[in-house]
Amino acid sequence: MCGEIMAERVRQLITRSGRSQGEFATLAGLDPSKMSKSLSGTRRFTSLDLARIAELGGVTVDWLLGADETPALAGRLPSPPGSSVESAAQEADRLTQLRADLAFLGYKQHVTLPQTTPVGSWWVGQGQQLAAWALDEACAAGADPSHTRDLAELIEHVFGIDVAISELPDGFDGLASSREHRRLIVVGTSTVPSRQRFTLAHELGHVLAGDDQGLLVEADIYDKRHSRQSSEIRANAFATAFLLPEELLKSETSGMAWTDESFAKLAFRWWVSPSALAWRLHNVSLISKDLCDRFRGMTTESAALLAGELGSFTEWIDAASRCRIPQLLLRDTFQAYLDGTSTLRPFSNLIGEDSESIRQALEQAGEEPPLTS
Repeated sequence: MCGEIMAERVRQLITRSGRSQGEFATLAGLDPSKMSKSLSGTRRFTSLDLARIAELGGVTVDWLLGADETPALAGRLPSPPGSSVESAAQEADRLTQLRADLAFLGYKQHVTLPQTTPVGSWWVGQGQQLAAWALDEACAAGADPSHTRDLAELIEHVFGIDVAISELPDGFDGLASSREHRRLIVVGTSTVPSRQRFTLAHELGHVLAGDDQGLLVEADIYDKRHSRQSSEIRANAFATAFLLPEELLKSETSGMAWTDESFAKLAFRWWVSPSALAWRLHNVSLISKDLCDRFRGMTTESAALLAGELGSFTEWIDAASRCRIPQLLLRDTFQAYLDGTSTLRPFSNLIGEDSESIRQALEQAGEEPPLTS
């Protein structure tokens, strides 16, 4: 049945192109006789055949296989920022479709997820359980989320989840997408890096908890009505415990003299906002409510000045303001090209460059391209 659907959809593309079957086959890099045999069912389309046909027809391999009812465009460049959630969802769809195509070609996403779900009726407790597991995984991978500024890189390295930083519409912090062989987190560029970092941890909590079977878009993770939802309570508890683990906080602040300067330095040691740090220290009984209120009034800018971290702060803002391509996805698309199972176009579309320019650059660098697109 799958073969019949595939053949029918290839025929649709040929008809839509206005070319003969032979002409379409030649443009796709296939021998016309092989195309004829594949369409008649006496020969199977190879994965490279399908990748080339999908590219030529402007669809995804998933659509050719019958997985998608609507022919979503493959390899599209990001849409300009819009005024609704639709553009954010389109960006997630673009990246997950590419990941699905790679999985079909044999380049599956290797994601590390908990084998069991958190237990108990207390949502905060479930988030803390999940964070403890995630911290153990990070430690085993030689990573430290508490003191790592680049959380996106850590999430990809430890958990194998694709992470993108994109220009999302105003009012949307991020989104998470979980489908078979496809796990993705997208957060918006921001001039408030501590908020972006918390959003990354929050979305990671959703993916690890299995909350987002499909697409979960966060309008504002700090909105009170939104944050009262059970899955949001768990994701927020996860993010707090993952970024500011209680035992490590107690160990590093043991005997500390609490001054504005020592607190400011701690905020940059942990890469969080003064407000978030003050609340966490109070909630784990490390500072009084009076100190908490005093430190919460400190801005990140003033903390940077007090801690002598103005340079680090401006670098942090600069990094959070720039778009980021999922590096695992980028690696796999290029590996597929080098292995001769895909064209160069998916890779070039990811980085926003013309494929021919990239090919010429590779040739000048002594790389011999294995196929033409």
